[in-house]
Amino acid sequence: MKLLPTPPSRSKMLADDTFGQGVDAALVMAVFIGAGYALDRWLGTAPLFMIGCSMLGAIGLFVSWKARYSARMDELQERRKLDATCHRRDAVSESIIEP
Repeated sequence: MKLLPTPPSRSKMLADDTFGQGVDAALVMAVFIGAGYALDRWLGTAPLFMIGCSMLGAIGLFVSWKARYSARMDELQERRKLDATCHRRDAVSESIIEP
């Protein structure tokens, strides 16, 4: 008797883990803003390091998102090409088989 459902496989969760990406973004920004705040307090500067670190964290996140997006689109494009060639190959083999 099963009381708990089986968890989905890891491959299904990799592509659409938007909650995980959101938490990742929030934590990265919190760390960079916290580091900037600590540097500002230690060096006695106004919000210079906090602004700089938050911009650095945001740029890093956008670059990371762009890289993930590009990799996913390349993967889907390759899959689309393979599906198209398989479809054509099947159509050609069917026309050869049928006189």
